[in-house]
Amino acid sequence: MSDLFSSLQMGPYRASNRVVMAPLTRCRAGQGNVPTELMARYYAQRASAGLIISEATCISPQGIGYPNTPGIWNGEQMAGWARVTQAVHEMGGHIVCQLWHVGRISHPSLQPDGGLPVAPSAIKPVGEAPTDQGMQPFVTPRALELSELPAIVKQYQIAAQNAMACGFDGVEVHAANGYLLDEFLRDGSNQRADAYGGSLENRSRLLIEVLEAVCAAEGADRVGVRLSPIQPANDMRDSDPEATFSYVVERLNAFGLAYLHVANMGITAPGAAGPYFDPRTLRTLWKGIYMTNHGYDRDSANAAVKNREADLVAFGVPFIGNPDLVARFKAGAALNAADPATFYGGNEKGYTDYPVMA
Repeated sequence: MSDLFSSLQMGPYRASNRVVMAPLTRCRAGQGNVPTELMARYYAQRASAGLIISEATCISPQGIGYPNTPGIWNGEQMAGWARVTQAVHEMGGHIVCQLWHVGRISHPSLQPDGGLPVAPSAIKPVGEAPTDQGMQPFVTPRALELSELPAIVKQYQIAAQNAMACGFDGVEVHAANGYLLDEFLRDGSNQRADAYGGSLENRSRLLIEVLEAVCAAEGADRVGVRLSPIQPANDMRDSDPEATFSYVVERLNAFGLAYLHVANMGITAPGAAGPYFDPRTLRTLWKGIYMTNHGYDRDSANAAVKNREADLVAFGVPFIGNPDLVARFKAGAALNAADPATFYGGNEKGYTDYPVMA
């Protein structure tokens, strides 16, 4: 019987355990959105995870929504990421790059030439954007023209090619948490009247086109997708999330992906993002490796794997405070408490200075 500490074949590589490091935005990239040596140290410390999913990584300057987040669209950024992947591999780990375009969750001060953020529709989200000048109210985004969408698909494909070139073991397409691809999926943010809006087929069209392009660049067995069906953050909602995401999962089955990563965020706020359903039921529709996330501890994660509710469990905050999380789980040891004041931005404090077990 499989448990949290059993190995798992994932496409061309074998994960040594089922404990995944979730994608965690830490806002510590250098000037020009370049990954740093400090980031390489941070990821290498956590290489005992069965798989590391990198922090969300911008596919283009337009995709930026937070200060000091890394990109993967130019050579300097790729060189920075190559140092990260080498450090992880030297420690025996595996790491994939999460590909990110934030869509409307940005601010003109973060956009090229001070332009408006882009989105499926010109709908202003409720909330504020973190900028170099502090928190600023979100603005009304600019609705993308049909003619612009092929270039965005190409950006995802080039980012995937770049990820392969700098040593990543694969990529995760970020279609969750209220960012661009998620904005197209949900009817609360997508009110288009063209081939990318309205029906479930149309709202999922951009994600499907992105996956076709990324899988052509990477090979489908090196590609994962992240969804967050009932996540209300970033002002997200849908009139029928169960129907929307059941349809999406059925479409994704055709690709033969490395895994599907479904975040359960929103379970504690049922109905905030639309009529409630339990996103864990999507497991029954998915024909491949299934990763779950949010709210698990060692025992509940182990039970989820043993009961075949998931093949992998991703952990976020516990990995921030515990670089040796897998060893602590195996030993049943106490965990370090992570310091929220150091989650976003800063230096090595609260980043690479957490102690490991004696």
